[in-house]
Amino acid sequence: MAIKNDQYNQILREYDYRKLQNRHELERRIEEAYQAIPKLKQLEDEMISLSASSGRMAIRGDESSLIELKSKTLNLKSLQTELLISHGYCADYLDLHYTCNKCKDTGYVGNEKCTCLKQAIASLIYDDSNLKSILAHENFTSFSFAYYSDDYVDETLGLSPLSNMQKVVAGCKNFIRHFNKNHENLLLLGNTGVGKTFLANCIAKELLDRGYTVIYLTAFRLFDILEKHKFGKDEESTYIASNQFDYIMDCDLLIIDDLGTELNNAFTSSQLYLIINERLLKQKSTIISTNLSLDNLNTNYSERVYSRIISKYSIRRIMGEDIRLHKAVSNLK
Repeated sequence: MAIKNDQYNQILREYDYRKLQNRHELERRIEEAYQAIPKLKQLEDEMISLSASSGRMAIRGDESSLIELKSKTLNLKSLQTELLISHGYCADYLDLHYTCNKCKDTGYVGNEKCTCLKQAIASLIYDDSNLKSILAHENFTSFSFAYYSDDYVDETLGLSPLSNMQKVVAGCKNFIRHFNKNHENLLLLGNTGVGKTFLANCIAKELLDRGYTVIYLTAFRLFDILEKHKFGKDEESTYIASNQFDYIMDCDLLIIDDLGTELNNAFTSSQLYLIINERLLKQKSTIISTNLSLDNLNTNYSERVYSRIISKYSIRRIMGEDIRLHKAVSNLK
């Protein structure tokens, strides 16, 4: 999953900037806290003095005195914490806060790339920098059941659109809760505008916040990448598509949105099977959303694709009115 050196250096510069910003923020907090609670600075100076003494004793091998100094330092740190809390500050206010606690903003945990670095690389390759802004307002916090009616019961499901959506959302939250254990896959079925993409984005937001790598692609974009990976005519586009293909296969969650809107042919059917099957073998989760019915999925794609989806995906059907149309009409009033 290699990327070009200049791209990698760009990401590393962003990590350096992140560390610099976090260091500046710490210095601001320290200055603020010292002004509000002068005693904190006195305690800090005492700890610095003890640290210097500890260094000298370590060189001399004075273990008993060293243990005593460590005990005093811990006591001073405890006094600092008590002062912070008593003045309304959090206990770690004077500690360096990391954007990613797993790698401490280095991008690596040991010799392995941290999930935050993997996601940064994926975001660069897919140029999906707008995903974060989308997820800022398409998440479970902003999700509303108000768009789903409780006035009628669907004969097939035996549930109202509201009751069904409550069940679907509960299932999606369970998918998130057990994501790293069950390696579940979801198929979201429903007409245009009933909330399939919004729900997929809700899941993406939760998993990204938990440190997993997530790639969102429309079906049209996915098959465009796969075509370039398979039949790339120049070195540059083939190189980019190869990187994209690797991430499609290896990301923790792949979201394929609006399956069925692409130009369907033997190539798309075979490539869809490849993606679905390989990710199942790798125990990597996939979410597919589509306006197609199960019968249409069977008709439009190969029997192998249909069989894999039916047997390996949890199927969630969403009912309701076109929410986007409803919002548009409401805005006109």
